Amino acid sequence: MNWYIKVLKNYVGFSGRARRAEFWYFALFNLIFAIILTVLDRVLGLAGANGLGPLYVIYLLAIVLPSLAVEFRRLHDTDRTAWWILISLVPIVGIIVLIVFFCQKGTAGDNKYGPDPLAAG
Repeated sequence: MNWYIKVLKNYVGFSGRARRAEFWYFALFNLIFAIILTVLDRVLGLAGANGLGPLYVIYLLAIVLPSLAVEFRRLHDTDRTAWWILISLVPIVGIIVLIVFFCQKGTAGDNKYGPDPLAAG
């Protein structure tokens, strides 16, 4: 949970680097919260015809900036520019490429995006 809160505190921090743990724990908690809110929307009868309810949509809108920021920092950790995020516009292949990038170990030592987050603890 600390990783999730760390990302939220740095919600507009698009510079620097993010460890794999920071990115993946944030993604895990996002998935858990999304499932809980979707179920809650359906139980309360708030879900529309498309299956989306207001609780989920509000959460989704609130988490857009922190999600983009941690994705940018994760790409920076692998010594890639954040422009690589645009590859997600390519159907299927783009998402697979990004997942591979997000899974890769970060650059050891300092890179042009900042100090090694593993060295900082």
